[in-house]
Amino acid sequence: MAEYSSALTALQWVGAAYLIYLGARMIRASFGQQSEARMKAKPVSGWKAVREGTLNSLTNPKSLLFMFTFLPLFVDPAAGPVWLQLLVLGSIQKLVAIFSLGGVALASGTVGHFLHRWPILLAWQERFTGIVLLGLGIRLFLSGSPAPVPAIAR
Repeated sequence: MAEYSSALTALQWVGAAYLIYLGARMIRASFGQQSEARMKAKPVSGWKAVREGTLNSLTNPKSLLFMFTFLPLFVDPAAGPVWLQLLVLGSIQKLVAIFSLGGVALASGTVGHFLHRWPILLAWQERFTGIVLLGLGIRLFLSGSPAPVPAIAR
């Protein structure tokens, strides 16, 4: 890892700059006309949201990477067809994701409806989130280079 320390430092600084940019943009947007325009945005139907969420979930590269790297560890070729075991394990993983992310979506929708009734709370929530992003970006920027990874003793 020592040979990549300058690349890791550059990546850290780029990430810090991006967090600072996002935080500043969020704070600026909370004071402008954009907040009011978002309040008047056209609502999305439930089925359209489900379709978009399903498509997003099925094509998410992180989810696919997880399925291709982690699930084969639990497949036993002696227990039956490998494709069937992978299908069952992948289906279980997707069903768990549907229930857990569905709960998050329902809770987010409830909070979103509450915030739309109180636009000042939405603006303050944006400001608070922007301040947190700014703080994280500044902390990441000032924390210096990443710590070196210790060598494995043999």
